[in-house]
Amino acid sequence: MTPKRFRPKNYRRTLTYLAAGILIAAVTLYLALPILALIIRMSPDMFFDTLHNPEVISALWLSLFTTVTSLAVVILVGTPFAYYHSRYSYPGKVIVDTLIDLPLVLPPAVAGVALLVLYGRVGLLGRYFNMLGISLAFTTLAVIMAQIFVASPFYLRQAKSLFEQLDPAYEQTARTLGASSLRTMTLVTLPMTAGGLVSGAVMTFGRALGEFGATIMFAGNLPGVTQTMPLAVYVGMESNVTVGLTISILLVIISFTIMIAVRLIQKREVYHA
Repeated sequence: MTPKRFRPKNYRRTLTYLAAGILIAAVTLYLALPILALIIRMSPDMFFDTLHNPEVISALWLSLFTTVTSLAVVILVGTPFAYYHSRYSYPGKVIVDTLIDLPLVLPPAVAGVALLVLYGRVGLLGRYFNMLGISLAFTTLAVIMAQIFVASPFYLRQAKSLFEQLDPAYEQTARTLGASSLRTMTLVTLPMTAGGLVSGAVMTFGRALGEFGATIMFAGNLPGVTQTMPLAVYVGMESNVTVGLTISILLVIISFTIMIAVRLIQKREVYHA
């Protein structure tokens, strides 16, 4: 029997698979190794002991409070906004679309400066609030405002896209049967887009939780008042590395959980579709 010749086609296929494997491994390792290094830097005992540190607890609860509040505002205001924005045409709609997307590409520090120039004590609007005894900058409210500014596009873009893709025939049928616009939106539109809206809300939560630049510029870094988890990491790496590493690992765990939740929601949506 004559041995089979090694065909050039098989040779090229092998090289393609090898190159693809090396590329995938390189990218995966580049993204995973820093996270792995962060986790193995601390022992489990040290991590759980540091969780009881008052700085960690304060930053954690403040972050959760401001993030949940920001998310609630984005959902309550952003859902009807995205619906009407997607359903109707009006002058300047392209400009509105651009402004919705702008915080996604705007450096967070610039967003914080812009908020400070507008709402600071001597800002364009802040000076008038200050006359009324209302201070916005360097308060917990400033943290929420900064989070809403940088994180809301994740929900608004998702909601707008979902409402645009939804066939208006479903809503027209409901109205034909006598349902009001509010009832139609509540019983037809929202249930049919719920999975995607939840996915957008989860991403918004994650972005707000990790906000740093706009917060430190507009709200400052006041422990117990405006020092969220990302800001506490910044301070901790200068004064108490253990605290900084512990909060960093907490943020990694929360971020990983958020991404898994988004993947599961998207997988469920594809399955039902």
